[in-house]
Amino acid sequence: MIKLVLMNSDEYQKYISSAIKSYAEEKVLSGNWKQEESIIKAEEEYARLLPKGEKTESNFLYTILNDDKAIGVIWLAQKSEKEGFIYDINIFEKYQGFGYAKVAMKQIENVGQKLGMKKIGLHVFGHNKVARGLYDKLGYQTTNVLMEKEI
Repeated sequence: MIKLVLMNSDEYQKYISSAIKSYAEEKVLSGNWKQEESIIKAEEEYARLLPKGEKTESNFLYTILNDDKAIGVIWLAQKSEKEGFIYDINIFEKYQGFGYAKVAMKQIENVGQKLGMKKIGLHVFGHNKVARGLYDKLGYQTTNVLMEKEI
């Protein structure tokens, strides 16, 4: 049974350290940042988005539980009265491939609806084909595509 539970401060500390590292890696992999600047830039971005950590107003950081075992995290921000944004969803590696992300995404949409949201957006790195496939299946529409080429 999958359920979402708001993070406590210990869970948030574990989350933020791994999230900064993985976000920095994704930005380097996508060609947006240089390796040597990536951790500092990621720390700055998270400090801007979550100045009060898990208690930052209009941000809802959840631990995803399967039968009371933590299997991942999901972060929904309320950007306006009617719009939300999923900043992160991460199913821990050993739990990937079992459909947990799909269930968690549907549950976070229910959270958004209860908060009055009519629309939820998200960002996915172009190289993340698995996530893009999931979001397509869930009915998310591509609204922007950024492309570049090394010359």
